[in-house]
Amino acid sequence: MRKILFFDVDGTLMEDNAAHFVPESTKQALRLAHAAGHLLYVNTGRPLCNVDADVHELGFDGYLCGCGTYIECEGKECFYQTVSPDVMEKMVELVRAVDAAPLYEHRDGFFFDPHTRELPFILEIRSTFRMQEKNIYRSTQDKDFAFDKFVIAYDEQTDLDAFKAGIAPYFTFVDRGYGFAEMHPHNCSKGLAMEFVLRHHGLAKAQSYAIGDSLNDLTMLRAAGTGIAMGDGEKLIPHADYVTAKLRENGIYKAMEHFGFFEKA
Repeated sequence: MRKILFFDVDGTLMEDNAAHFVPESTKQALRLAHAAGHLLYVNTGRPLCNVDADVHELGFDGYLCGCGTYIECEGKECFYQTVSPDVMEKMVELVRAVDAAPLYEHRDGFFFDPHTRELPFILEIRSTFRMQEKNIYRSTQDKDFAFDKFVIAYDEQTDLDAFKAGIAPYFTFVDRGYGFAEMHPHNCSKGLAMEFVLRHHGLAKAQSYAIGDSLNDLTMLRAAGTGIAMGDGEKLIPHADYVTAKLRENGIYKAMEHFGFFEKA
């Protein structure tokens, strides 16, 4: 039976840092699964512009980006949604009012806000993007400012309750821990994007698998027939059907071998 596997990127396919280390065992597992006739999809919170060449070269059948705001199947764009101008304006004002530090993410780029504090987490992201030679100078002041989803860094000065209340009509709040949170539109998520792809390929939920490492992968695991957590995904492990090894301990290979992805579809 043909299977489909959805992969988170950071902390799952590769290390969540500038090194972007992908174990050779992971690359081998992907090749074996494709040779066996199974489908492999990226399912990431990253916008399309931040899915780098080191991910594309792994040869996936499609990409679910920006927490389901963009869906690409077999080289064709199948779905895309961005935030309306009036909601964008409300969110910019809200983030400033609650004293958080944002990063606004669009499929074509990133936007920072010069009128907010620069908390360490956002500074670290900016530094990583600079090393990757990405444009870090786009801002909320630009005429082409737009976003599909956004993240914030927050601390004890941030009025988090007011922020959650302000986004409630429009966005889902996903606390990533360590003073970092991710917001995606209510009608978009990793899980809903998976359901779209399953319909596209005419596959049943029982044929689907998802693997991740953090709580922003929770909707993905719930949408899958089988949800897999990486060995160091402490917050996600309680929600998983199966726990594999850590990334550097060949976790992807071991999970794919365990669930028969190297066997002919």
